Amino acid sequence: MTAGPTSAADVVDAAAAAADLAALDAVVPTCRACPRLVAWRELVGVEKRAAFRDETYWARPVPGFGDADAAVLVVGLAPAAHGANRTGRMFTGDRSGDFLFAAMHRTGFASQATSTSRDDGLTLTDIRVTAPVRCAPPANDPTPEERRTCGPYLGRELSLIRPRVVVVLGGFGWQALLTTLAEQGWAVPRPRPKFGHGAELVLSGPGGAELVLLGCFHVSQQNTFTGRLTPDMLDAILLRAREVRSAR
Repeated sequence: MTAGPTSAADVVDAAAAAADLAALDAVVPTCRACPRLVAWRELVGVEKRAAFRDETYWARPVPGFGDADAAVLVVGLAPAAHGANRTGRMFTGDRSGDFLFAAMHRTGFASQATSTSRDDGLTLTDIRVTAPVRCAPPANDPTPEERRTCGPYLGRELSLIRPRVVVVLGGFGWQALLTTLAEQGWAVPRPRPKFGHGAELVLSGPGGAELVLLGCFHVSQQNTFTGRLTPDMLDAILLRAREVRSAR
């Protein structure tokens, strides 16, 4: 793999230079701009989890995944250490992804209900999954500087796809996304609108772009195992995204 960005300035230049989504998805995995994240993702890929000890971990930044013409974008926070950091595909290879893609299948966005690897045949229609931070962070907690450094990738992704609706998973991801959008020139209100499951927010952006943000509890096991987020609740959010997409 060719050398990639090694500084925040490099990320800005690399994101801006991506002429299309394929070019952006190709440059993201080459990034080494955040030393702490580089060290952590690679350490996890060596130490591994016992259940995956015979697998070769991706252990690189993870690009977005899905339909290049998606009207709906699903935004989490960052790849899971033994999920996307292992498989190389967003929300793939862990219980959170199982819950999310099963809902996408039920609501007509995904070709199948499971997502286990990059070559499992899964395709998404009119929807794409991504994150403000592309590397797995220690304790699932990226620093503000790491999120800021990674921001241009998401900014370029938005400008290339121009989705109508963004489903934002979790309060942490909501705040990270709003901060990233503000840094990328979107008109984010102050004080920042609070996250809530089912919250809706309309934002204006560069070049007359417009986004409707829909808040959704994160698909983490902490939420799905306790019933804070049920399959019906997630289905309702995705169906609402489809409804908003069709109305705009």
